[in-house]
Amino acid sequence: MVMMRRAAIFLLAVAAFAQPPQRIVSTAPSITELLYALGLGDRVVGVTRFDRYPPEALKKTQIGDYTSPNLEVIASLRPDLVIIQTNPVRLKEKLQTLRLKVLEIDQEDIARLYNSFRVVGEATGASAQATRLADSVRSQLDAIRVRAARLPRTRMMFVVGRSPNRLDGLIVVGRASYLNEIIELAGGENVFRDAVAAYPQVSLEEVLARNPSVIVDMGDMSDTVGVTEAHKRDVVALWDRLGSVGAVKQRRVHAVASDVFVVPGPRVVNAAQAFLEMLHPEASK
Repeated sequence: MVMMRRAAIFLLAVAAFAQPPQRIVSTAPSITELLYALGLGDRVVGVTRFDRYPPEALKKTQIGDYTSPNLEVIASLRPDLVIIQTNPVRLKEKLQTLRLKVLEIDQEDIARLYNSFRVVGEATGASAQATRLADSVRSQLDAIRVRAARLPRTRMMFVVGRSPNRLDGLIVVGRASYLNEIIELAGGENVFRDAVAAYPQVSLEEVLARNPSVIVDMGDMSDTVGVTEAHKRDVVALWDRLGSVGAVKQRRVHAVASDVFVVPGPRVVNAAQAFLEMLHPEASK
């Protein structure tokens, strides 16, 4: 009888240990989007101040941002799992000193994005949902790739940062960014794909020399909240001074202000579709 009782206690302890995490802190918008896409939104207790999607995430406690999260706030939420992206600030070690369970994921390219779905699914008891999500995203991206493959490739530049209301301090998408992959599968040719860095800073002289046929400018609109259509028109007008560039001559400068272009999560499909339509308007008809 004593042995049976001890065995029952042991089994209960194992079951409790194996229970999926019920209080999860996300330290990046892409992680938050993934958790909600897996149907785990009710378990999320903390998000960053940049998390805007889905809207329900705005109701969660904010823990700071990706590079400088508030460790005291995170600890106060009593999470049984904190999920972080690979980052340069040794966040994993800092969280582990607080005796918190940490899962570190890498979403720097499409293959690693799919893997992050699997890893998070396994860690949260949502493996089946993760498999379905990865299959869905892969299928949709493949469909966009097939459509784009029938069309001529279009030279494109994507500006992710610059000085407000000015054409200097330009930061663009380079080869190491997952966005380079999205541009290519959507039928584009990133004119800065030879830049080793994920997001290199470039000069106007380099833009002139590479002569993109399409310019997508998110520039000073990385904080997408409250961006007006008038502001977007002003951004497009900024480029008029480069009248010799193909994108400007052909009126193919697009000002965008949406998190889908900078959050490597399930909505990469939305970014790919938007790129396809900007690169090949005929494909959306």
